[in-house]
Amino acid sequence: MKNAGKPRRFPTGDLARVAVFAALIAVLGLPGSVNVFGNLVPITLQTLGVMLAGVILGSWRAALAVAVLLVLVAAGLPLLAGGRGGLGVFAGPSAGFLVGWLPGAAVTGWLTERAGHRPGLTQLAGACLVGGVGVIYLFGIPVQALVTGMSLPAAALLSATFLPGDLIKALLAAAVARGAQRAYPDAVPAVHRDRTRSGEGR
Repeated sequence: MKNAGKPRRFPTGDLARVAVFAALIAVLGLPGSVNVFGNLVPITLQTLGVMLAGVILGSWRAALAVAVLLVLVAAGLPLLAGGRGGLGVFAGPSAGFLVGWLPGAAVTGWLTERAGHRPGLTQLAGACLVGGVGVIYLFGIPVQALVTGMSLPAAALLSATFLPGDLIKALLAAAVARGAQRAYPDAVPAVHRDRTRSGEGR
């Protein structure tokens, strides 16, 4: 066991990727947000960044990128769509959706890693839909119902207005990731994972 007793170091390249995707999610908030049908939870492009992080970075790096962003938001930086930031956003109607970004990115990345070294467009889109939509809704809808005082079915029905846009974002994230992975194979999470493991064994 060559690495016994040696502390594992976080690769510099991974640090850079995590920072880039945390910044990307923040930048996707610059166009602002839209509230439709009286929904207090806004529609933003930032979930697109969460999906992209998952399908390109893989599970733990994507989750870390989201965690970095959420910590900065909690510290007061206005990095959410509409210039929102501070601890108050984690007590509002969208709090569950924000917290859901972290497991959503992780699940998206985990599913992508299981798709192997050449994930297809359908597999990537499926990972985005399950992690970047399903998991986030699983956290977001109950919290929205709790904070607003509406019933769970009513909150779910209101959140259904997000589905067409989220479907488009999932397809777009899958297409972008597929193009990036064809040009740069190390952008495939399973490839990066296996190369990292191989490097640790040398």
